[in-house]
Amino acid sequence: MAASSCPRRCARSLAARGASRPPGLRTSTEPAQHGGSIVKIQRRHLGGIHYYVQIDAEDNIVSLSQSLDLLLQGRGLQAKSLIEKISSNDGRILPPVPVGKIVAIGLNYRAHAEESNKALPAEPLIFMKPASAVIAHLEPIVLPTQSEEVHYEGELAVIIGKSAHEVSVEDAPRHILGYTILNDVTARDIQRREGKYTHAKGFDTFAPIGPCMVTDLDPLTCTIETRVNHTLKQSSPCNDMIFSIPELIAYVSSIMTLQPFDILTTGTPSGVGPITHGDTVKITITGIGTLENPVRHRKFGNT
Repeated sequence: MAASSCPRRCARSLAARGASRPPGLRTSTEPAQHGGSIVKIQRRHLGGIHYYVQIDAEDNIVSLSQSLDLLLQGRGLQAKSLIEKISSNDGRILPPVPVGKIVAIGLNYRAHAEESNKALPAEPLIFMKPASAVIAHLEPIVLPTQSEEVHYEGELAVIIGKSAHEVSVEDAPRHILGYTILNDVTARDIQRREGKYTHAKGFDTFAPIGPCMVTDLDPLTCTIETRVNHTLKQSSPCNDMIFSIPELIAYVSSIMTLQPFDILTTGTPSGVGPITHGDTVKITITGIGTLENPVRHRKFGNT
């Protein structure tokens, strides 16, 4: 696909290239360029300062820096007393990056399209969620009074690391900083009534994201699972995506420039459903971790 192709031509090209592949199998992304090893990073707040912290497989902090670049270069500090303080409840977990815009993809899993009784899209269906909807791991999803049917939607999200404008599918992976988890919370009754997305998906707290960012992940090896109060609701391999992550980046960047810290969230698998006051939603993606958020109704307050 030429980098200057228009969106519709881009989609036709992607569909033609993918026609001979088995269902659900797309070209994998190349590893992000951070030294070839997986790095797990959280962002923490302590004493009015935001820190990027590298964590190990057991979620223990091993190094930290106020600069993400320095941490990715392996030049983080190993200050024991500061690490201990941040590791305690004093170090509040933040979204993994200061989020720019959120570009979301609808109907990008075959099974979800089937459960929605909708045809597979010929090109990616994109919509926006406002950055004001973002909350962190463990912060409450607040159900608005305007809706009586709010749903969870567990998703693999891509964090953009390098400005992307009209990039090719082949070059797209070079623009990825890392991967995280996003819950595309949706007021389903509003979406159903209006047939649109912004109102239904744009409420404050409707974009939980975290708990960390992971570099050098191969999405085709990942599984996504969503649990509500310990009951499994969604379970799917990420390779059930209709359009791969490089294809999505190429398509979206042919419409709008993707900037560093923008989020591209890649769609939800089958099994979406309602959440109510008092629930806890946990979304787990292999290789990343678990995003957990309690659910509160605004009429009861958000604590």
